[in-house]
Amino acid sequence: MIEIDGAAGEGGGQILRTALALSMCTGQPFTLTRIRAGRAKPGLMRQHLTCVNAAAEVCSADVHGAELNAQSLSFTPGQVRAGDYHFNVGTAGSCTLVLQTVWPALLMAEAPSRLKLGGGTHNPMAPPFHFLARSYAPLMRRLGANAELNLRRLGFYPAGGGEIEVTIWPAEETLRPFDLNDRGARLEGYAECFAPALPRSVARRELEHLGEALGWSGDQLREAPTRQHEGPGNALLVTLAYENLTEVFTEFGEKGVSAEKVAHNLMRQVRAHQLSDAACGPHLTDQWALPLALAVWKRRREASYTCTALTPHAKTNFEVIERFLPVKFSTVPSGNGWRVSAKFA
Repeated sequence: MIEIDGAAGEGGGQILRTALALSMCTGQPFTLTRIRAGRAKPGLMRQHLTCVNAAAEVCSADVHGAELNAQSLSFTPGQVRAGDYHFNVGTAGSCTLVLQTVWPALLMAEAPSRLKLGGGTHNPMAPPFHFLARSYAPLMRRLGANAELNLRRLGFYPAGGGEIEVTIWPAEETLRPFDLNDRGARLEGYAECFAPALPRSVARRELEHLGEALGWSGDQLREAPTRQHEGPGNALLVTLAYENLTEVFTEFGEKGVSAEKVAHNLMRQVRAHQLSDAACGPHLTDQWALPLALAVWKRRREASYTCTALTPHAKTNFEVIERFLPVKFSTVPSGNGWRVSAKFA
């Protein structure tokens, strides 16, 4: 039984999700105490409870402590099963985090799985759908893990109501780690504004201000179409496609925050990325660690990637992964960023 302190490191929900994912992948049970102790509202919130219940359904786990606000949990996994699954957070809590919890395990299943997920698709503090579809999923395919992601309906805080459909194909025999140390030449850069149920002037102002700051115009500035009954919500995105990967940066609008401020905040994210020549941005640095470690473990290899920043979130994730897998992470400065290595131990 692996014992994990949920207050360690940055003390957030990533500890729970990584533990659930790797428990399913390795068959190792765990106990988690002081869940999300580093947060203003500790314990399991609805989206975290949905992650636990989804993991339990996928592998017929024996679970104790799966209830709202619980601060301790024990999880004993069974056999991972392919299937058709429907998981709904029931609030604006992120359904993309639920997807990332079960995705690694379903790669190990014997057949394809189809998932329908409901909840928030574009939330602060969680990977937006477009980040998963454009940044994360293509790298997973290069790793040998194929998946198809479709956005059926946008879901913003506080209404939620978003919907994603995903197909995940088995990949245990095809996982192959690779190095990602160079982003390569930039191929394309563009901005989009999603603003369902809001005046069109909101999107135009945000795009205009962002275009002025980045020197972009024309087709680089796009008002994204929305579907009936979506929203309300506001997300401003920048997509930078390079030869070896794509990065997506997002800033969320909210009541009382001007279009100029939203555009300025997003511009700062983009500029920070452009000041480095490292491959991965801060969020991809954290989220790429787990699937890469799985491939390193399966092939008894070593692989590395460069990143623009090492956040407490990423460092904590490395530590949790090392509790479940015989993989050791190391980090060294590299140029104006960092080089992260994952080595079979």
